[in-house]
Amino acid sequence: MGGQQNDSEAYECSLSSDAATVAKQELREDEATREHALEQMRDWIAKHPRIKRCRTDALFLLRFLRTKKFSVPLAQDMLERYLSIRQLYPEWFQRLDIADSDIEAIVDAGYLVPLPNRDKHGRKVILSCAGRFDPYKFTSAHMVRVHSLVVETLMDDEESQVHGYTHLNDESGLTMGHLSSWSISDIRNMLSCIQNSTPMRHKETHLVNVPGCATKIIEFTIGLLNEKLRSRVILHKSLDDLQRAIDPKILPKEYGGEIPLADMIAEFKKTLWAKRDEIKALDDMYIEITPKDTCSASEGLGGLSGSFRKLEVD
Repeated sequence: MGGQQNDSEAYECSLSSDAATVAKQELREDEATREHALEQMRDWIAKHPRIKRCRTDALFLLRFLRTKKFSVPLAQDMLERYLSIRQLYPEWFQRLDIADSDIEAIVDAGYLVPLPNRDKHGRKVILSCAGRFDPYKFTSAHMVRVHSLVVETLMDDEESQVHGYTHLNDESGLTMGHLSSWSISDIRNMLSCIQNSTPMRHKETHLVNVPGCATKIIEFTIGLLNEKLRSRVILHKSLDDLQRAIDPKILPKEYGGEIPLADMIAEFKKTLWAKRDEIKALDDMYIEITPKDTCSASEGLGGLSGSFRKLEVD
């Protein structure tokens, strides 16, 4: 029988009135729907033959329910995948710790930082700067681990669960060193994890300053996305073009905003340290992996407990 962790303590919805309206209109969420869905999720986890330990608090389960617009079966499928990839790819998804000197160095360099202010849609904006990641000192696994740490730190936020995320990728400084650190199979597996196993509403992805050497590989990577996510990738030819799409006031000072990137990094690091024990405790969750799951992983996660085609991320 599936074990439980952080069982159903009292939950008080923290959504703003605007977010609650969006949740009702876009996700079919109201108090009755939410309570019934949470009860179904907890009952399913308790009875699942392979889930031995799993968080069952509302904030965690709502990640999946809101991503899947309160389709309980789809939320259950995504949770099963989420738990499975943590077991199948521990080098990407386990032992995420800001106290890890490599991870802290990458965060300090400013490779990946959530901006303190949301965009006009109420979304959290996550900025990545390729040129601030040293591909000769760190590996692609380090890169994914930093992404995993950052998103785990953000995903319990209810406003973001409803409004979703805007991704802003500054590709200036992207070199062949960055590109050669990724194998084709790793790219496929990583994108499968993002699309099918990570409970986030990916609403927009903006790319700016893409160097000529990276054009083909970025086109290839975008081509691996499902149609919905592909349609949400926007390429900008210049910073001015980007600033017409995203309010420059919320960007770091280096991109035309008001707050220096270093200050944004320092502020976000406080959150990483505050959530350190909570993030490390995610490793206590456990699902038994079947030989079928392991085989699916070696084939690009293609058949992990069912069809990915029905799990398009919104």
